[in-house]
Amino acid sequence: QVQLVESGGGLVQSGGSLRLSCAASRGTFNTYGVGWFRQAPEKEREFVGAISWSASSTKYADSVKGRFTISRDNAKNTVILRMNSLKPEDTAVYYCAKQAARLRLSPSTSRSEYDAWGQGTQVTVSS
Repeated sequence: QVQLVESGGGLVQSGGSLRLSCAASRGTFNTYGVGWFRQAPEKEREFVGAISWSASSTKYADSVKGRFTISRDNAKNTVILRMNSLKPEDTAVYYCAKQAARLRLSPSTSRSEYDAWGQGTQVTVSS
């Protein structure tokens, strides 16, 4: 089973930027969509964005559209989440996840369609 590892979180001021990475170890996710989710204290884990296996399709939550961008490098087994114009309400633990179904043309926005998760990386945006 592929394992996912997130990195790149940290503390940033409002309006700043961060770059999160999701790397696959003990396997590959090159033929699977990859999603990013986040969970703030006492809130449900929510969808942030996702990218299809071929990078031909991306989806974003309305709250991050225009500020966040997802890309992938299948040669390096890595997916990147670039976050710009960060706001205090973006503060959360960010998780990447592998879509369960292979070779789907469009990535899923539903947590239930992802079957492998990373341990998460904390993002804190100060006002």
